[in-house]
Amino acid sequence: MSDQHAHQHDARGFNGAFAVGIALNVGFVAVEAFYGWKADSMALLADAGHNLSDVAGLVLAWAGTWAAGLRPDSRHTYGWKRASILAAFSNAILLLVAMGSLAWEAAHRLTETPSVDGPTVMLVAGIGIVINAVTALLFMKGSEHDLNLRGAFLHMTADALVSFGVVIAGGLYVWMGWSWIDPVVGLLIAAVVVVGTARLFRQSLHLLFDGVPDGIDLAEVQTVLQTIPGVVQVYDLHVWATGTSQIALTAHLVMPAGQTDDAALEVAAERLRDQFRIDHYTLQVVRTPRSTSCTPQSAR
Repeated sequence: MSDQHAHQHDARGFNGAFAVGIALNVGFVAVEAFYGWKADSMALLADAGHNLSDVAGLVLAWAGTWAAGLRPDSRHTYGWKRASILAAFSNAILLLVAMGSLAWEAAHRLTETPSVDGPTVMLVAGIGIVINAVTALLFMKGSEHDLNLRGAFLHMTADALVSFGVVIAGGLYVWMGWSWIDPVVGLLIAAVVVVGTARLFRQSLHLLFDGVPDGIDLAEVQTVLQTIPGVVQVYDLHVWATGTSQIALTAHLVMPAGQTDDAALEVAAERLRDQFRIDHYTLQVVRTPRSTSCTPQSAR
């Protein structure tokens, strides 16, 4: 039997990014709320509330990253890696709720003709673009391989888009006097963000129920293992995510007596690591083929 733990670089290296991002956004929420109150701008006050939800999202993602880094023990043999999946799922829910609130407020404002202090709104929202864009960039690299970090990246990217929309709306109000442009732009931005967040929601929910991670073709994994010299059958093949950046696999390899088990297991380890980035696997060598298996039909 081969039991391998070749852990990849995890998200704990982004602790500094989380700290900087949270500090920047807490400061901006205070500034935006103050000037929203001073300019009597409902748009800025509403965006300040939305930015506060983004701070909560960053804290949630950071907590998930911290929990995922805890070492396994006798009661939690996989550690707390699934916390990062739960954080990504919660972040998606939080972002969808925030966009729903933004859309509700924008729809309500369509029936009103508010007086807006355009220059103040544009200036504060412009600062928001810079802060949110910088924060998003802190997580861009990690978002490519870690779903939890992708949630943080999407959250801040969405906020930068919202701030950009507020700048455009404020500029058009100053230039053309269109009071309706602010809620219309808000509705458009909310729609774009919801479409982008839907994928994060689907992926994180899928992983919460031990779904095969995106990018892994179970039938291909089955074929690769079965073509290893000496292997005549593969059964009870399972692939799932223990966290947002680690994939696990278990399988039985049927190898008749007389075969060199160690050589086959080394080949399997190399192929799983290089072709599928599977870094946590348990392979059990057995001698007798089985007529039944809990491996999905599509992977046989």
